[in-house]
Amino acid sequence: MLRTNPVFRALWIGVLASNIGTWMQTVGAQWLVVHEANAATWVSLVQTATTVPVLLFALPAGTIADALDRRRLLIAVQLSLFVIAGTLTALTALHRAGPATLLVFTFLLGCGQALTLPSWQAVIPEVVSHDELPSASALGAVNTNLARSAGPALAGLLVAHFGSTVVFGLNALSFVVFAVALLRWRRPEQPPVKRPEPFGSALRAGGRYVRWSPVIRRILGRVLLFVLPGSVVWGLLPLVASRELGMGASGYGILLAALGVGAIAGALLMPRARRLLRTNQMIAVTGLAYGAVLLVVALVPNRFVVTPALVAAGLAWMMLVSRMNAAMQLNLPNWVRARALAIYQLVFAGGQALGAVAWGQSAEAFGLRPAFGIAAALMLAGTLAVRLWPVHTHEDDDHSSAVFWAEPHLLLQPHLEDGPVLVSATYRVAPANTDAFVSAMDELRGSRQRTGATQWGLFRDGADPAQFVEVYLVPTWEEHLRQHEGRLTGDDERVEERAVALAESPPSVRHLLPPKHSD
Repeated sequence: MLRTNPVFRALWIGVLASNIGTWMQTVGAQWLVVHEANAATWVSLVQTATTVPVLLFALPAGTIADALDRRRLLIAVQLSLFVIAGTLTALTALHRAGPATLLVFTFLLGCGQALTLPSWQAVIPEVVSHDELPSASALGAVNTNLARSAGPALAGLLVAHFGSTVVFGLNALSFVVFAVALLRWRRPEQPPVKRPEPFGSALRAGGRYVRWSPVIRRILGRVLLFVLPGSVVWGLLPLVASRELGMGASGYGILLAALGVGAIAGALLMPRARRLLRTNQMIAVTGLAYGAVLLVVALVPNRFVVTPALVAAGLAWMMLVSRMNAAMQLNLPNWVRARALAIYQLVFAGGQALGAVAWGQSAEAFGLRPAFGIAAALMLAGTLAVRLWPVHTHEDDDHSSAVFWAEPHLLLQPHLEDGPVLVSATYRVAPANTDAFVSAMDELRGSRQRTGATQWGLFRDGADPAQFVEVYLVPTWEEHLRQHEGRLTGDDERVEERAVALAESPPSVRHLLPPKHSD
């Protein structure tokens, strides 16, 4: 795809440059404080300052990305990041960047990344066809993980020879590369939005979609089970290099290069692994491999053993995260894509932030090797739990927009903000179809609640057992109109058609409105 789609290729390279710069910045900042008192705490706080902004701003950023022109938003953010990174470079060159100042600027750069991530992820379906989306999603994850491995490796070598100032300057320039790629992309004219969605309701709609999507919840849970123990490598590797293995900055770069080699191998092997391994098999293989590497670091503090083991860690990390990211993209409708991907980033970064703090404190209290041993035990336990908590991705479902509900015709015309609105649908079902109908309606419940309903129920008439009444509550009339106008998908249509086919005729639908504020 990088060969055949020049727009995607240019943007992908721009994002790669920006991501590499960001990881170079993290390593440069970590090495700048590695000789401070309480170094383990400072090193882990640098990682935390990078990822905490995602916890604070990822979902609002995703909401903004679903509402605004994503190209213009990304350009503005990259230019702002260039100014912030350039200022940090100047302060470091003047020896004015102490640990506290460094954390402040790291936090500001993290805020920019929190705004960038969901917007970029949501842009991918705009520059590739539907058939290319699985490959593009995987390449997006490859981009992130290649940068995670190559950026720190390159930064380790640069820090050893030139110091952190050069690394910070290159990070500033990396944002310009992405901004130029965005300026050269001519985004197709987007259809006008009938009604901009209010920020608060849009934010709640994103959270509601994820809450009522079992597939998305399983993916998020699996990512958290992997990232929490796995983050020990990224958070404490500088200390492993300097204290356990007796390696300086160049040696740290070699360890990071080993992770990078593994990530590249994972990217090359990913298409074949996707064909040979089912999702849960890949979860098991990558989790066991990564857990084994953590045990090696804990039990065999030898650079000639740890370095090749980290190649396997980079490969396992790349393949698992790439697979989960692709699964997210393939299970999301466009109307909520950026918000749901922002929640994915929130879980991913939150696991890293919590892990960085936890492993830093564990290393201070028990030592580096015991901290890696504990992480290995947690990784292996989480991997074995896949038998009890498997991930079913349903990637062949149709998540394209489908407008199949009839327009509501009312004598009372409610205001958009009126609510709550109670929608009822009355069905007549033959006794032979009752059990199948109830089962189908239980599946339909998820569709209603993902797209706007806050409460749902199915009731049977005691005086007429063949009559069933479905009711669901929507916060406002505007929210219900959005269900009519594009929130439903082809898969929602399939689920509803299955339920209706089990009834004797299409349901009779009624809209019950608040008694006030209707004309």
